[in-house]
Amino acid sequence: MNTSKSETVKEHPLKPSRRSMPCLAQSQTHPQSLSKHSSFLQPNRVQPQLQPQPLSAGTSAAAVDAVSERGRRFFIRSSFHPLFSSGFPSDVGKDKDTYTDDSEHGNYDARTDQSLLIQNKLIRQKTEPRTKSSLKSDAMVSSGLFFKDGKKRIDYILVYKKSSPQVEKRSTFEKNLRAEGLMLEREPAVTNSDIMFVKIHCPWETLCKYAERMNIRMPFRKKCYYTDWRSKTMGRLRNIRELKSWLPRNPMKLDKEALPDLEETDCYTAPFSRARIHHFTINNKDSFFSNSTRSRIVHHVLQRTKYEDGKSKMGINRLLNNGTYEAAFPPHEGSHKSRHPIKTHGAQNHRHLLYERWARWGMWYKYQPLDLIRRYFGEKIGLYFAWLGWYTGMLIPAALVGLFVFLYGLFTMDSSQVSKEICEANETIMCPMCERNCTLQKLNESCIYAKVTHLFDNGGTVFFAIFMAIWATVFLEFWKRRRAVLTYDWDLIDWEDEEEELRPQFEAKYSQVERVNPITGKPEPFQPFPDKLSRLMVSVSGIFFMISLVLTAVFAVVVYRLVAMEQFASFKWYFIKKYWQFATSGTGVCINFMIIMSLNVVYEKVAYLLTDLEHPRTESEWENSFALKMFLFQFVNLNIISAKWRLCHPSGCLIDLCLQMGVIMVLKQMWNNFMELGYPLLQNWWSRRKMKRRGQSMENKISLPQWEKDWNLQPMNLHGLMDEYLEMVLQFGFTTIFVAAFPLAPLLALLNNIIEIRLDAYKFVTQWRRPMPARATDIGIWYGILEGIGVLAVITNAFVIAITSDYIPRFVYAYKYGPCTDQGYRQEKCLKGYVNSSLSVFDLSELGMGYSGYCRYRDYRAPPWSSTPYEFTLQFWHVLAARLAFIIVFEHLVFGIKSFIAYLIPDIPKDLCDRMRREKYLVQEMMYEAELEHLQRERKKNGKQYHHEWP
Repeated sequence: MNTSKSETVKEHPLKPSRRSMPCLAQSQTHPQSLSKHSSFLQPNRVQPQLQPQPLSAGTSAAAVDAVSERGRRFFIRSSFHPLFSSGFPSDVGKDKDTYTDDSEHGNYDARTDQSLLIQNKLIRQKTEPRTKSSLKSDAMVSSGLFFKDGKKRIDYILVYKKSSPQVEKRSTFEKNLRAEGLMLEREPAVTNSDIMFVKIHCPWETLCKYAERMNIRMPFRKKCYYTDWRSKTMGRLRNIRELKSWLPRNPMKLDKEALPDLEETDCYTAPFSRARIHHFTINNKDSFFSNSTRSRIVHHVLQRTKYEDGKSKMGINRLLNNGTYEAAFPPHEGSHKSRHPIKTHGAQNHRHLLYERWARWGMWYKYQPLDLIRRYFGEKIGLYFAWLGWYTGMLIPAALVGLFVFLYGLFTMDSSQVSKEICEANETIMCPMCERNCTLQKLNESCIYAKVTHLFDNGGTVFFAIFMAIWATVFLEFWKRRRAVLTYDWDLIDWEDEEEELRPQFEAKYSQVERVNPITGKPEPFQPFPDKLSRLMVSVSGIFFMISLVLTAVFAVVVYRLVAMEQFASFKWYFIKKYWQFATSGTGVCINFMIIMSLNVVYEKVAYLLTDLEHPRTESEWENSFALKMFLFQFVNLNIISAKWRLCHPSGCLIDLCLQMGVIMVLKQMWNNFMELGYPLLQNWWSRRKMKRRGQSMENKISLPQWEKDWNLQPMNLHGLMDEYLEMVLQFGFTTIFVAAFPLAPLLALLNNIIEIRLDAYKFVTQWRRPMPARATDIGIWYGILEGIGVLAVITNAFVIAITSDYIPRFVYAYKYGPCTDQGYRQEKCLKGYVNSSLSVFDLSELGMGYSGYCRYRDYRAPPWSSTPYEFTLQFWHVLAARLAFIIVFEHLVFGIKSFIAYLIPDIPKDLCDRMRREKYLVQEMMYEAELEHLQRERKKNGKQYHHEWP
């Protein structure tokens, strides 16, 4: 008796992990409600009798019709084309509902027109009274998701102007697309007579061919359970799970009923192969490849199709750059809104589901449906929102600790010994802060300033700085684990980036120098090392020049503050005259913010220029170089804070730094949110206004097909996700680098990110065209930048606490000069007399302003009556030594803790490692088993005797 290997090795049941690629034996691509309530989303399932078709060059002549036997066993049915019998459409030359532009028709090859070109009559003939099926077909066509026949799904849209002179390139490109197996249909725009849309459909045969070339992983069998101990453990925990079922639900989780398309299913996947198509679970060819996969395959073809003779004359990107096409994008899956509530009628499409369960403001406290985001927008965008959600969740403990430190300062503000001494010093005269208009003031007049300073500069400052340094390490280490789980769930473990094509600018510059590419084995343009080094040096020089420009702007702000200080000190309004320090700092921060935003515009242009000067080889190299420059420019611009020369208050300098951090962080977040959502809304409103000016009514706008609605939306940012990552990474720098000066930074970042997630979701779903679903396994260069920020944060916080904060001077006084000397630091009473100790004496007669007597100023210098007047005292050198020692000890301690934590936390969970290794083993076994079963079935069919061993 023949026994399969899966029957020999018995596995015990185990709750499978959630995989976003559904097992198609159990679930379809669309939710059940889609077929119930939206008939136009599903194409007509009735397939006409097919006729033999001539195949294009490079296409296999074999095809199969794979049928699943209860999701496990498969058999093969042969037909005229043994591999693709039912998937190839009927004679395309007989389609009657396709628009053809007469001005370009003559440029096509006659043979191609007859066999591959979809033709159409310009004027439709009068038809019979429409039947019920024809009305259904018209509904599907009017939705803008299918060709005019209501069967071929639109996978990609190209847009061009009829007035464009690049007719020959476009004609050759489209002819070559048809030769590759794609089907094209033209449609004129409703709102603009000069705009023409080219709808692209990828038939089953072409999908299979390129899925095999691109090594796209597809499901082929339900997952087996792989460990006995795990099943026993889960069996023991069954009672606990039953107990948890009685507990209230987590309000942050989305109900399974809310996402009917993402039920928990688990399948083994393998790279698709036409030779082994009988291994894969194919219940429905229309839904086997998801819409995002279909669009990715079409984009792959568009990138590698030639439009002229020549090795570099290919790709849709070059055609977009030279104006042959205006745009190229995959269509949205319909409208994001519905007249009927989603709870009663279900979702119309995935876009509607994303809007209702993700992009709406009412979902701000819910977890993101990452599997659905990945399925609709692709893995690259899915990883961005996964990282953003993980970063936002990790900000919760940081925000709570920062709030606790702030509240600690708030509750101890009145009991602080330093604040008491400043508020009670009604006889201490402070020296004027400026030379002409500033008057003598008593120390107690700055009582409020001293209390506010204590909110941010207290005993919890050092603890919070250490906590945030460790938090940054934990955040990055656990993100690596989270990324590993996502890449496993999304079938990205074995995925590798494809060899990118060269940038046209690189080819044009170095076309005379060639070398053999070690990957492809083909000759390609090459940039010599001396040329590369010289261009890199020029680029680095430009970066340093821009940084020096930032330093110049900072110096200008310092000069402004010195001038404004005297003006506010002599102001007529008593309130401003009394609080001139707040007025000076506040206006200086606002001017600094305006300089920052102005320089950001300059930075982008300079970064463009320097990056183009380097001539990067590929687009990814260009994006990484540009992103690094933009980060350096904006990071230096944001984090170089104005010097505090002669502006420090007797209670310390930290309050000034805190004020700048808070104002810049709040204003910048408000500006970014406006630019992300407000600007696209205004642009879309203006485009609708222009449509009305052309005489289009609201009724016509509503009846626009989907491709034209998408065309009226805004394209995704030119740099893709770079702007989104840059904003969040700069915020991460603000949150970690100067957190000792502003403990409320994590709380502000958390509130901003909660809004940011919904803003980005709303923007992607409603305001932008659907981006090409790209694949990625990580967040790219940004992870290295985040690690660099984590290291810099430790160094910066050490200097902020040691130099800007008053923590070290208070510490030295309490242990060396205070009333508790040699007794240890016990209470606030050990700081008694600290303010008087930190203030030096100055002879007013030396100012030459008619004053007499003495005034106090913040420093550690000898009095004017000593043998060495105004020289540094011994206390100054003790404080300086303590500051240097603190920097060294703090950095080594925190770096040691960070390294130890990073060592303790593995990048990939052990359970996931075991699952990956076990799955790899089982996949190989089941592939062999499926192949054996297939061969044995073929032998039975042919009447041949078969044996138990392998053939």
